[in-house]
Amino acid sequence: MKTPIRVTVWGENHHENRERDREAMAERYPKGMHGAIAAGLTEVLGDSVDVRTAVHQDPEHGLTDEVLANTDVLTWWGHMAHATVDDAVVERVYQRVLGGMGLIALHSAHFSKIFIKLMATSCSLSWRNSRDTELVWTVLPSHPIAQGVPHPLVIEEQEMYGEFFDIPQPDELVFLSTFSGGEVFRSGCCYRRGLGKVFYFSPGDQDYPVYHHPDIKRVIANAVQWASPTAGASFVPPAVVNEPAPFLRGGSLVADRDTAVATGDARV
Repeated sequence: MKTPIRVTVWGENHHENRERDREAMAERYPKGMHGAIAAGLTEVLGDSVDVRTAVHQDPEHGLTDEVLANTDVLTWWGHMAHATVDDAVVERVYQRVLGGMGLIALHSAHFSKIFIKLMATSCSLSWRNSRDTELVWTVLPSHPIAQGVPHPLVIEEQEMYGEFFDIPQPDELVFLSTFSGGEVFRSGCCYRRGLGKVFYFSPGDQDYPVYHHPDIKRVIANAVQWASPTAGASFVPPAVVNEPAPFLRGGSLVADRDTAVATGDARV
């Protein structure tokens, strides 16, 4: 029997607790958005996943060294408190991704510290919140994340995200979304960072029950399977270089760049 994929579903959990949002959020997501995402994964993938949740308010945001060491794939949803995520936790997640953990960044997680750090761009975009219909078109049907997903995937009510989306060119673009105003958006983007896989998927605003949509559940479940390293694999930390990189001098490696450059032998 295969070892289950260990998934940590991280949620900001602020809209669920903010007074002006609490009643509406309780109606849409009675167990929180993180709870809905976690339930969707279990519903679609069953015993092939072992799902836990963590939220911003937990000590160390619920992302301790121990939790991350036992996480194959981390899903991340945040919106109103990106700036208050502790930098030490962000660095911890970043190193874990480089070491092989998958990361699924959802909706407004495009502005999360961890996604911006991994992309090294502003990750800004255009948006309007007008209960628009989003059509999510599959542009790479052979990709594992697209398996079993209708073409197009229709979301009746959703916030519009549009171009220009300031991200690096995706390694693989799986989905492209369109809206009634003529906007288009790269809504399903795959990246590889170090040994880890990263997937950004845009549908899922807090004002709409998108994470109950069966096709959205399928996409996220597929993404978790795609982003997972070998099931049960041990964490392999990324290499940390503490010494200067060697340079060539007369066909031999030396650590002194200035000496190598002075001799004209450095490959720089």
